[in-house]
Amino acid sequence: MQLTFCGAARAVTGSNYLIQLKNGQSILLDCGLYQGNDADMQTFNNNFPYYDPSKIEFLIISHAHIDHIGRIPKLVKEGFNGQIFCTHATRSLAALLLMDAAKIQEKEASDAFPPLYTAKDVRAALALFTGLSYERWHFVDTEIELFFRDTGHILGSASVTLEIKENEQTILLGFSGDIGRPERPILKDPIPMPAVDYLICESTYGHKEHQNYTADINDLLYIVKETCLLNEGKLLIPAFSVGRTQELIYMLDQLETAGKLPKIPVYVDSPLAINAVDVFKMHPECYDEQLHDYLLVDPNPFGFSDLNYVKRGGLANRLAQSKEPCIIISSSGMMTSGRVKRHLFHLLGDSNNTVLAVGYCAPNTLGGQLLSGQKKVHLYGQNITVRARIQRLVSFSAHADRREMLQFLSLQQELKKIFLVHGEYYAQHQFQQFLEQNDFRDVEIPTLGSSYTLGTD
Repeated sequence: MQLTFCGAARAVTGSNYLIQLKNGQSILLDCGLYQGNDADMQTFNNNFPYYDPSKIEFLIISHAHIDHIGRIPKLVKEGFNGQIFCTHATRSLAALLLMDAAKIQEKEASDAFPPLYTAKDVRAALALFTGLSYERWHFVDTEIELFFRDTGHILGSASVTLEIKENEQTILLGFSGDIGRPERPILKDPIPMPAVDYLICESTYGHKEHQNYTADINDLLYIVKETCLLNEGKLLIPAFSVGRTQELIYMLDQLETAGKLPKIPVYVDSPLAINAVDVFKMHPECYDEQLHDYLLVDPNPFGFSDLNYVKRGGLANRLAQSKEPCIIISSSGMMTSGRVKRHLFHLLGDSNNTVLAVGYCAPNTLGGQLLSGQKKVHLYGQNITVRARIQRLVSFSAHADRREMLQFLSLQQELKKIFLVHGEYYAQHQFQQFLEQNDFRDVEIPTLGSSYTLGTD
């Protein structure tokens, strides 16, 4: 069996891994979009240099974030016609996210930069999806079985365990997907993966430890009061449409129910996030006990009196002419596209305003530039001087820190090799050392395009 790292190797986006069996079968784990502006990755999304899409028989998806599913319609467009396996909730979210991605690409396309794919390609891809349940072994093919377990990262996220029989040998191959955090709102805690022989493991925050949920919600409330009450400014929270936005809404709902949230308007300016709320309501099987208990007090955890869902565009222009303090939640989380850019255009020049990052921003994205302290940014043909405060709550991340990942790996006592992916190299190197200090042997940090033989010949 051959394992090739086709994306998210020493990088955080573009998750894509190829498994080639000796009988000629090929399996993909994730098929994500690269998000960022690194010069050597400019052509990544347009090509599949490590395999022929028409020769792939199975695609297995860990979860519905675009950096894990964003090239699936492109894969189909290039000839893939196999089966796509994921959880039921991932299937629901993927339909929203991929169609939204196609519409954005079609809108921004030009003769020089045609879209990667269109809505037609998305519909063709969705026809290949099969939703599967957690905690059950599923038949894939004669010698292949598949097991999903909840990772608590976003709705429907799962670790992947494959049992592959090859030449009278059984190999257990695991893929962590993105590992969530315990004690977070809405979703169940991540469940440690079943024991495997070889593991592909994320490492986004392998170099650090986060603070807890209580500190998060207190910090959020402090920033709201400081910006909107003391400074009479606007608080802009760029957030991923799926997962982070719903978590923020739920936290603000809890503060409002407890009588702690100031009476100021809250705007959710992201049609995709609004539609995703409906998907969240459809999948209570993913909720944790805290949310089920909260539903007894508040039957709508994603709505309160001062919350406004905005479907039509133009909110940024309207708010720019208003002096009213408010909270704005808008996508995208890395500030690379979507309505958040128009809000930034209007708000960055005012020192009374705050831009609050609540998730990872790749260094070369607009969000990464602001967080690094850059004082001028280019938006809509203009150079904007950054006077607004740029703040960050990293612990809002849906990615586990190194100790939480270690707990997730608690059943991996007999690993032959662990491959660290989905992380910047500096974080991976520190996580590699941390794992070795905790008795993990043979911890590898693969490079893009590197291949490994698993099992015995």
